[in-house]
Amino acid sequence: MKDRPMKKEYDFSGCERGRFYRPNARMHLPVYLTTENREFVEAIAVRKKADATSVVNELLSNDRSLAKVLG
Repeated sequence: MKDRPMKKEYDFSGCERGRFYRPNARMHLPVYLTTENREFVEAIAVRKKADATSVVNELLSNDRSLAKVLG
């Protein structure tokens, strides 16, 4: 695909406002862990036969009170 310069004007007269709006849509934000933390979580995930996301959520749920103090 070639880069194309933007047009000076675009015609939106045939468009439908809000066509792709979803009021209940949820964003999944990426979380970047340090190498040390990622390896720690992945090791737990392998032992538990779970995915890393589940392990991180479980760790956070268990330490929510600690997280509130730190935040």
